[in-house]
Amino acid sequence: MPETDGASSRRRSQPRRPDGQRARGGAPGGTGASGREAPLYGALDLGTNNCRLLIARPAKDGFRVVDSFSRIVRLGEGLSRTGRLDDNAMERAYEALMLCAERVAKRGIEPSRLMAVATQACRQADNGAAFIERVRQGTGLKLKIIDPVEEARLAVQGCLNLFDPGAEAILVVDVGGGSTELSWLRRKGAGFELEGWISAPIGVVTLAERHPEPIGATDAAMTGWYEAMVADMGAAIAHAPVDPALREVFVGNRAHMVGTSGAITSLAGIHLGLRRYQRNLVDGLWMTRRDCERAADKLQALGPAGRAAESCIGPDRADLVLAGAAIMEAVQRAWPSDRVRVADRGLREGLLLERMQEDRKPARRKRRRRGRGGGGGGAQPATS
Repeated sequence: MPETDGASSRRRSQPRRPDGQRARGGAPGGTGASGREAPLYGALDLGTNNCRLLIARPAKDGFRVVDSFSRIVRLGEGLSRTGRLDDNAMERAYEALMLCAERVAKRGIEPSRLMAVATQACRQADNGAAFIERVRQGTGLKLKIIDPVEEARLAVQGCLNLFDPGAEAILVVDVGGGSTELSWLRRKGAGFELEGWISAPIGVVTLAERHPEPIGATDAAMTGWYEAMVADMGAAIAHAPVDPALREVFVGNRAHMVGTSGAITSLAGIHLGLRRYQRNLVDGLWMTRRDCERAADKLQALGPAGRAAESCIGPDRADLVLAGAAIMEAVQRAWPSDRVRVADRGLREGLLLERMQEDRKPARRKRRRRGRGGGGGGAQPATS
């Protein structure tokens, strides 16, 4: 579940390990050798459905969030029909980006420490690049349109500390508004190595637009509608670019999934019966496949008005949340896994961790040159 406008917290980016200690993120410490506070970094993600900003300060165990912002803009509304970004959708996104630019300026974030990216909607739209240029001229934000492989890699990077080190394989599922990225990783030594990935051109917005909900329909018709969405997504991921034998690892319950997006966090909120969304209860939560199915059944039974009244969903996402559940169901049918770990993190966290690690490298080399002092830091699981 994304943060709401104006939300800020002092939460850390990494969950606690079973021994109660914070999991290491490999980022630099919160203060430098001079004792001054570490600089602020920002990560901005303009997606098909949401505009999200995360501002954080490096800490020894990852980073500490200073401010966060999220707004549903539905930039990709109608894109699957027209091939272009709608004027009203661009206005909504532009207004949200103006607010992001104001926060970045207020916090004094240096341009080199702000990573701003755009994903599927701007990739796909004929006028996507023109909109990015308009944003640059009007707000000063320089968004980079990243390709699907980069999007998938960053989502994995942001979720590394949620991997069960005892698993033989992991499937990271990043459900977006216009696309869904799946990344398969296999354990190698103490870490995990990328086995393959796929970007399916189906997300919650595109799927919901392709399959409008039949309001007031019979139970049988509702089941048929939901199954049509599951089948649509299933066809899009039918040919995974990985060794078919890897599926047996999932069937044998020696692997697990990590879901990162509002699709899985919404299911988690419903599963927990939360009266208000609480990230500390959702991020890192283990759910079973049956837990996910029960939550989807409850969402379907609630109907549009009931879903809109749920604080973990709200009116802006009431017509999208079942599309997200159908995407997760399709993935679980194709790659059976009884264990699903919920991630309220992903691309933005990946951007922050990667950029902070890059800034740390020169300092470590300098220490080595100065006299065998060496620099510490926890190693990340291997990915490639």
